[in-house]
Parts: sequence; C-alpha cells; structure tokens
Amino acid sequence: MPSKKYPHWRFGSWQPVTLKLTLAFTLIAPSAFADVTYIQRALPDHVYAGGWEHFVGGGVTAFDCDGDQFPELYAAGGENPAQLMRNVTSGAGGGLTFEADTPSALALTGVIGAYPLDIDGDSILDLAILRTGPDILMQGHGDCDFAPFTDLGFESGTHWTTAFSATWEAGNTLPTLAFGTYVDRSNFDGPFETCDATLLYRPDGQSYAPVTRLEPGFCALSMLFTDWSRSGRADLRVSNDRHYYVRGGQEQMWAMEDYPRLYSQDEGWQPYMLWGMGIASRDLNGDGFSDVYLTSMADQKFQYFDPAAGGPWYRDVTYERGTTAHRPYTGGDGRPSTGWHAAFGDVNNDGLDDIFVAKGNVEQMPGAAMDDPNNLLIQSPDGTFSERGLEAGIANLARSRGAVLMDLNLDGKLDLAVVNRRAQMSLYQNTSAQGNWVAVTLGSPAPNTQSVGAHVELRIGDRVQTREITVGGGHASGQAGLIHFGLGQETIAEIRVVRPDHSASDWQQVTANQIITLDH
Repeated sequence: MPSKKYPHWRFGSWQPVTLKLTLAFTLIAPSAFADVTYIQRALPDHVYAGGWEHFVGGGVTAFDCDGDQFPELYAAGGENPAQLMRNVTSGAGGGLTFEADTPSALALTGVIGAYPLDIDGDSILDLAILRTGPDILMQGHGDCDFAPFTDLGFESGTHWTTAFSATWEAGNTLPTLAFGTYVDRSNFDGPFETCDATLLYRPDGQSYAPVTRLEPGFCALSMLFTDWSRSGRADLRVSNDRHYYVRGGQEQMWAMEDYPRLYSQDEGWQPYMLWGMGIASRDLNGDGFSDVYLTSMADQKFQYFDPAAGGPWYRDVTYERGTTAHRPYTGGDGRPSTGWHAAFGDVNNDGLDDIFVAKGNVEQMPGAAMDDPNNLLIQSPDGTFSERGLEAGIANLARSRGAVLMDLNLDGKLDLAVVNRRAQMSLYQNTSAQGNWVAVTLGSPAPNTQSVGAHVELRIGDRVQTREITVGGGHASGQAGLIHFGLGQETIAEIRVVRPDHSASDWQQVTANQIITLDH
C-alpha cells in the first residue's frame, strides 16, 4: 500500500497514485556541482564514547521501523547506551526532525554498530547488532518494537565485533550472516598480531548451524557480500586493519563454496595491504559490475573491477580519478587523513554518483591529522572527482566514524547523518537546487523480502546505472530503504530488476521525481 505520508506508484498492476505534494525542481547541467548545499539540523543528544575498544566503530543505521516510509536512525553509543531516534519530519520535503524514542531492548551499551535486514521474511526489518560482547539478532515486531530472536539457534560468544554482512544463498529460508571480529582481547600476547577470526553463520533449515570460523582473520573493520562476477553467487570481501595484523595479512575475498576458501593470486585476486576501515560498492564506469572504494589511513583507494580478467581482479584508479582524499582540505592540519565510513550516492541528482567519506583521528595518533574534515567528492562528467565538502557545509572537524547517506525526508535528495566519537552526532539536510530523480522500493516475496543479491538497472538511452542490493559494507553502519537514482535533466527513464538467478523483469518506463515500487 502507498505510504500515508508519500503516496507513490506501484508497478505490477500499473495503477498510478497521484502525489499529494507538488515538488519543484530546477533542471541543472551535470557540471553544476557548486550548487550542492547542506544545512545542519538538530538531533537528540547522542555521543559515541568509550575506551580503546571503542576507538573503532560508532555506526548508525537508517531504516523505517514504524511503517511510514520515513527512516529512523539507530546510533551506536559505545559505553553510552545506543539510541533510536524516530523520524517525525512533517511530510515529504519537510525540515528533518527526530525525537529520541529508544525501546528498552535497543538501549544497549557496548554497541559498535548495527545493520537492518529482514531475517525471518515477515517484511518487518530486524537488526543485527554488533557489540563488544555478545552480538544480538533483534527481531522487529512493528512500530519500532524489538526483542531478541529466541528460536534461530544463533549463539554468539563474547567478541569485539566490528564488521558485518549478510546474503541469501540459494535454497535457504534464512540469510547467511558474517560477523567480522577485531583484536582478540583475551590473547595476552596482543594486541598486535592477535587478530580474531571472521564468524560465518549458515542456515540449517529453520535455524543456524554452529559457527564456521574463517581463518586467518586480519582484524576486519568492514565486509561485504557481493556478486562481483554477476554469476548469481555472492562472495565475501573483507577489509582489514594493517595496524594490528602488522605483517602477513592483506585484504581478503572468500569464495562462498560448500566450505569457503580464499581466492588466490592465480585466480586474479591481487595481494593488497592497507589500514582498511570501510568498503563502499557501486558501478561507477557503467559496465554493470560493482567497483569499490576503500577507506584507510592516508590515501583512500578507488578500484575498478575488470570483468575481462575472469576472476576478482580490481584495477586501482585512485589518482586518475582524484579520489585519494589523503589530507585535510580545511582546518589547518596538514598531516595525513584517517578515513572511516564511505558511501556512494548522487547528492546533486545529475546522474553521476558522488562519494562521501567520514574522517577523524583514531584518538591521539600523532602522525595523523586531528582536524580532519569529512569529504564530499563530486563527480564530473569526465569521471574525475572534486572536493566540495567545505562549500556544501559538511566539513565537520570532529572524529567522525559511521554514517548514512540517504533520503531521510522523501524529497528525492540524499541527506546525511554522521556519528562522531566523543562529540555530538551530526545531521545534515540536503537543500541543493538539483536535477531530477527516481527512488525505488522492491516488492519481493519471502524469505528474501529485501531482494538482496538483485541488481536494479535504470536506463536512459544507451547509458545504464546499476545498483546491487547488499547488506553490509560501510563502517559499522547500514541502511535499508529507497534505492535512489539521479536523472539530471532527463524526465523519463526505463527500469528493471535482474534477480540473482539472472532472470529479469521487463523494462518499464518511469517518469521523474517519483517514488515507485517494483514488484518482481
């Protein structure tokens, strides 16, 4: 059914629902990136804090838990209680407004981050909550009411969990879950070279089999199940923190076979070592395959996937595209930057994806910048990127960590929420004069009601934008909701869904500035 706040199209029956609110848009040229502007909005008091076990983490989750389509925010607190902020914005395009409304089940301490997903296939979003301590699978009951699952056979030990991803493997009624752990705090030889394993939970019927430990682990800070080859099977990419594995480690890609194994260099996987913090994934060159952006200390890494190589081979394009974001651009501190959460999104709706990067010193690392502003890298038509964080108004100098880049007030513009370590959380509303857009929700049957593993393709002429539907990535931060496309000056496009089994819906024409639902 259409939202009570924002009626929209539903495909399948092809019955249009008239928008109650008229939105005005300025058609802009693709190069008008200087017009990107954000204004800061107030949030309930919330600070992510704690000792060294909370130097990393600090995620935020955006998802609709009360059924009105407007996404709520659930923010990790570290040693402070995590907090749910209910979205009470007054209608599409209204000023972003959130109220603290945390149910007791979610008011947990020790929370590193969380990811929304529909675990039990009832079309109500649940939460995978990462903690210093036992991780928790929290069942959503509607109207932002949650309680721990008690019937899934999921047993979590006490870990320092810093990464998560999920996928649906063929034939299963429950998702496959991967939890990335950091340093093994029980190892008295640590912390260096005492990285813990990745923990894989695969379904066995209606519950989870005992955990599989994927070793070696190299201190994962981000992971993502991705169908990199578009073969219909998602493999697990892991970004690891060199600071603690020191030597002998690297980035990883696990082939999700009956028993997972690491891809080798003979198969195309290139050894790669960095202070890995976050993964963002998006097809940037229009070939239909997801490329990756990896945050780190100093240079951030941007890699194009090469489908001709026949394996998981990625080519570094960081310098040629201008995406290093390796030093602060304001604040007066010239030391190297520290990147955390990264996200792709078309913030000015010109049809070209841009990149947000959350930045901030780990704590007091003298070799890294202390005043380290967040980045907003705007893409130009030639595929290069230019920094516009200061002009856009998001150049926060706090120690930022997790973030979400998402339309929070349903006006077709991507807003921004950022968790800061030992500082108040930030919220930015996108107020840019922008191009046209389309936002999509997918109507899918149980058990995979979020269509995880599918690809949504939007076509204008001979150019196709592709969105892979995933759960994971970022830095301890996840989001679920509208799939956003910028259209630039175009007012008509075609759209379809390609399922993991390679079957596809028909191309269907859509008009600009609409929220639509695709049943497939």
